[in-house]
Amino acid sequence: MENKIILQGSQISIGYSHKKEKTIIASNIDICLEKGKLIALIGANGIGKSTLLRTITGIQKPISGTVLLNGQNIQEIGALTLAQNLSVVLTEKLPPSNLTVFELIALGRQPYTNWIGKLTIEDITKVNEAIELTQISHLAAKRHYEISDGQLQIVLIARALAQDTPLIILDEPTTHLDLLHKVVLFKLLKKLTQETQKCILFSTHDIDMAIQLSDEMIIMTPENIVQDQPCNLILKGTFNTLFKDEHIIFDASKGKFVIS
Repeated sequence: MENKIILQGSQISIGYSHKKEKTIIASNIDICLEKGKLIALIGANGIGKSTLLRTITGIQKPISGTVLLNGQNIQEIGALTLAQNLSVVLTEKLPPSNLTVFELIALGRQPYTNWIGKLTIEDITKVNEAIELTQISHLAAKRHYEISDGQLQIVLIARALAQDTPLIILDEPTTHLDLLHKVVLFKLLKKLTQETQKCILFSTHDIDMAIQLSDEMIIMTPENIVQDQPCNLILKGTFNTLFKDEHIIFDASKGKFVIS
């Protein structure tokens, strides 16, 4: 039977080590990321979503526990192998440059190009496939500063697709987008998991939309961290524990948060 698990975290504690002091943000975390799944990570501000993402992508070490990528400890994987198996899209401002959209997406091929960074026919094919999948061929020749925030977010996803990794992790990809572009982006992520069988994990504050479109959700609360399908999380009442405020309640019959 084919192994569908790409990344597995077992009994992870996340936080920071400073000199000999350890600050633990969350512990006993078990997560499992499988092929072809769109997984949303949600939780209140400051709960540690970005720290969890940095830990499972190998940017920082867990305080304890292990993160396995394709069965191998992520801390022991070389940078090149890591870049061929995992791509990360952070909410970052791009450094000033004159790159076109095509060139920006082509940067995703860096883990595969030779030392001169020359694109092979296969590299160009992968870049064109990413442009095709994200339907942005009309933007390819534009400079990256000539397009909107929503378009740039899709270009950065195309760059991650060109990197051709089984796992793509996005930190708050919908932050600066209006409702229309949020819906476009969510539907794109859903389509990509179905068409490419990659696993996409993204953190978001758009909980109602994540409930409708995600295959699974990882929910961080002060008490624990759970991963399950949205319908099961609704049945278990998990969303009721997300915000400590009597004015925001989760209406299970509607499958969304309401203001009381």
